[in-house]
Amino acid sequence: MNRVLSTAIATAALLVAPSRLSAAPPVPPTQAVPVPAWTLSLHKRLEAADARFAGDIGVYVHHLDRDESFSYRAEEPWYLASGVKVPVAIAVMRAIERGELSLATRLTLRETDFVDGAGGTNAHPPGTRLTVSYLLEQMIVHSDNTASDMLIRAVGIARVNAVAAELIAARGVEITSLADVRRRAYGMLHPAAAGLRSSDLLALQRSGAGQARVRKLAQLLAVEPADFLLPDLDSAFEAYYATHANSATLVDYGRMLASLADGLALGPDATRYLLDLMARVQTGDRRIRAGLPARVRFAHKTGTQYRRTCDLGIATVPPPAPRTRGALPALPARVVIAACARGAGTAAAERALRDVGAAVTASGVFVEAPAVPTVSPPIVPP
Repeated sequence: MNRVLSTAIATAALLVAPSRLSAAPPVPPTQAVPVPAWTLSLHKRLEAADARFAGDIGVYVHHLDRDESFSYRAEEPWYLASGVKVPVAIAVMRAIERGELSLATRLTLRETDFVDGAGGTNAHPPGTRLTVSYLLEQMIVHSDNTASDMLIRAVGIARVNAVAAELIAARGVEITSLADVRRRAYGMLHPAAAGLRSSDLLALQRSGAGQARVRKLAQLLAVEPADFLLPDLDSAFEAYYATHANSATLVDYGRMLASLADGLALGPDATRYLLDLMARVQTGDRRIRAGLPARVRFAHKTGTQYRRTCDLGIATVPPPAPRTRGALPALPARVVIAACARGAGTAAAERALRDVGAAVTASGVFVEAPAVPTVSPPIVPP
């Protein structure tokens, strides 16, 4: 379905991050405004991908080295799902840099830490002491929710939200534990869900989806389904998403990824460590990465929840070999790509995100190309 872009983006205008903006002379009113040609191609391709998708997509692309940006509904708030694990990781790495933790520090797995989801942490019994390095790998590479909540407990949710306020959006991004995501979503059905225990969350996951889970929730809360405030799970999650917890614009999230790539979020060693983890993510082979050239290194984090799917990362393209003997090699190109899909199941959303990756590749953003005049000058009466 065709989407209406913001006024600034409807003409594929060049966006420049405020922190990078340099003074420039005003453009005369009769002069055409040059914009990157790849933005025009990407706009058309994303409209086509959006038309094929039953829900909505949002995309933000920022070529860091040329400081060229493009937004497709990226200024709207998007639910990030496990995309919030990147600011969690930054908070943990900062604690390591301060000497409060180390990669070898062992954290004790508690009965209250267990959350449904992927990863290997739930295979360990309560009382197991797990290293921070293991938990970081489980959280980023395998998107492990229990590992995430253990790390949030170690650094404190206030520090995670301080990272979000600094690097994503100063006006406020509320990040919660992964267990509280479930409690808040189920709480849209009944306020007693705020007291769900870890064992209850695991039981709800095992009960299945849809009305089977609604019935299980009623059983756990000792209420009747008729007592619920909303009719079904879909309504509950949509009401939860409307609170904008664990949400941000893709433009703002892309700003955090740019800071990470530029070494502004962490020191050099911590930056390399986290980007290496993100380059080994195993949960997104069918998303943006599937549409990128094989030679591109994509350091990213995926996010998946009820009718919400994201893929957010930094694509690094190795430069071509020098054409002349003795010439200095060019630097690799770095491009932030942040995309989310909503309103459809995971399989359809993954296809849409694969199409986003293919559209970015075909747009020519990875190729050095000059901007071209695309905005016609206004007609000035004699």
